[in-house]
Amino acid sequence: MHIPDGYLSPSTCAVFTAAMLPFWYRASAKLKETVEAAQAPFIAMGAIFVFLVMMFNVPIPDGTTAHATGAALMAIVFGPWIAVIVVSVALFIQALVFGDGGILAFGANAFNMAVVLPFVSYFVYMALSRNAALHSARRIFAASAAGYIGINVAAFMASLEFGVQPMLFHTPDGTPLYCPYGLAVAVPAMLFAHLLVAGFVEGAVTGLALKYILRDSAHFVLTRLPGRSPEEAGHG
Repeated sequence: MHIPDGYLSPSTCAVFTAAMLPFWYRASAKLKETVEAAQAPFIAMGAIFVFLVMMFNVPIPDGTTAHATGAALMAIVFGPWIAVIVVSVALFIQALVFGDGGILAFGANAFNMAVVLPFVSYFVYMALSRNAALHSARRIFAASAAGYIGINVAAFMASLEFGVQPMLFHTPDGTPLYCPYGLAVAVPAMLFAHLLVAGFVEGAVTGLALKYILRDSAHFVLTRLPGRSPEEAGHG
């Protein structure tokens, strides 16, 4: 899902970078307000986890890649605002050091994977896991479904960003200047790869990782894990 440079126009990249500024500002403020010093190592570990998961890329036809992200897990465990920071940091290092995702396209990639994906996943998880027991199968199912839905919504957003480029930016004779694939190609290509492959990987990673965390490490992460029942919120 990483968008490389050259597939989005500079003006498109500028719009998404500007759109990310208030998200980064708000996320930074939330990080300072809610995270205790003892939790910082676990958030750093989360960033490493996201970085590693996203390194396993599968190329797809429209010039980008499909992969799991770990962003849904970060949103469920730490909350969506902290996930914005965690995923953005991982994306920035990948773009700057490994060339995985463009430097100019960093804002667009951050919007898709550090905002859309975590927030969609978080709210899906909250809706499906409401009042579920801490170690219940429903909570794990909710996490898996949240990961699957979140990454597919993010992929759909990326496909729209690709698909509008030929309509907006082209030479007088109609030759695309940036992404050459319109919506009719970009949307099916992105969704096919994510609905059938990356979505299930994201869902499995999210569900299995949350199961492990709930079993062994929940009390190390946050005092109140999002979605805990009222009875459980008073313990641990």
